[in-house]
Amino acid sequence: MLVLNDTVTTILKNGRIPWELPPGDPLDHGAAAAGTSAGAVHTHHPGPRRFTLDGSEALERHLALVCARVAGEVAQLIPAAQLEGLLLAGGYGRGEGGVLRDASGDRPYNDLEFYVFVRGNLLLAERRYRAGLHALGARLSPEAGLEVEFKLLTLDKLRRSAPAMFYYDLVLGRRWLVGDDSLLTGCAQHCDSRAIPLHEATRLLLNRCSGLLFSAERLRRERFGPEEADFVGRNLAKAELAFGDVLLTAHGLYHWSCRERHERLARLEASGATAPFQALRQHHAAGVAFKLHPVRSTEPQAALARRHAELSELGNQLWLWLENRRLDTAFATTRAYALSRADKCPETSPHRNRLVNVRAFGLGAALATAGAAYPRQRLLHALCLLLWEASPPTEAMLLRRVQREIRTRATSFAGLVAAYEQLWHRFN
Repeated sequence: MLVLNDTVTTILKNGRIPWELPPGDPLDHGAAAAGTSAGAVHTHHPGPRRFTLDGSEALERHLALVCARVAGEVAQLIPAAQLEGLLLAGGYGRGEGGVLRDASGDRPYNDLEFYVFVRGNLLLAERRYRAGLHALGARLSPEAGLEVEFKLLTLDKLRRSAPAMFYYDLVLGRRWLVGDDSLLTGCAQHCDSRAIPLHEATRLLLNRCSGLLFSAERLRRERFGPEEADFVGRNLAKAELAFGDVLLTAHGLYHWSCRERHERLARLEASGATAPFQALRQHHAAGVAFKLHPVRSTEPQAALARRHAELSELGNQLWLWLENRRLDTAFATTRAYALSRADKCPETSPHRNRLVNVRAFGLGAALATAGAAYPRQRLLHALCLLLWEASPPTEAMLLRRVQREIRTRATSFAGLVAAYEQLWHRFN
């Protein structure tokens, strides 16, 4: 039986989905109390009552209305016998969504990330509902004023999955639209940030340094307008936040709240455990400020380039510190790391990796020497050579290595980054 918010229930009963909520109805999705059975989730907080920390009431009501419409439309798209739960994740699900302030007032900034829990086989559900959910997101996004995204998941998979940063954030920073915390019974393994494996920190660092790489390509463009400035500024802020988060994850101190993470980073610094990364806390503060109150960058290209260079160098140091710690190695440079034959994804299965390589690149790739390595290793190597070596690589050997890793014949920096980004979207 579906457990829906009262406002959503009223909308479905009336057979219409209005864009205006009655006064005094904040569409409060405070999480229900967790069960007390074995494996029940204890979140230590009652669930967010707001989508943002200090957004206007108009913004809060707008976001509540979007959620009501989403819940109603998803319930119409997926039969009740199949729909087990629906929650909002991300910043707005945690109550720390971004507030973009301009002359017109407060506006949303981050994506709205909805997770649809279905019963039965996930692959079958993907075939049945993925296209419809994608179309729904495309239809609602312009009206909502931000990107509306849907991802399908089963509670069985969530319960069986090993700890990961993604699942930790999903379980502890969420707002139910359909269902309640009783659905999370059996997910206790996702509630302890100390259980998040170190390779999750590497994955976070890979993604945010990839953002620096994409920004480097834009900073080289002859035409550098407002769109490019906003893209670069946004990715610099994401890197600032992530660098501190990587350090916390490595020490088992990650937390779902960005504000709590910053407090923990301060305590970690006070203990002297972060040397030589004292600059991380200052950048992390800027990253938290941007996450809660984002701005569209209007900085000149040269100023953004200077910030990019500083963060890229800091990222280089953090990369070596983390990977040497994770892999129990002593790489002196990221170049040495990229050219080493050492397995960078030892947590994966070589036999399964060959199957993944067959599906992704064909039989030839699976039979090659690197066929037993997970494809993300290609990104780890290529990123180090593209971001922290000459771009594009001036040495013929390095260029061939990058081309081989990301499977391209491109020689220009823009072409190499485009090929990298295509692979990154598949295995980030």
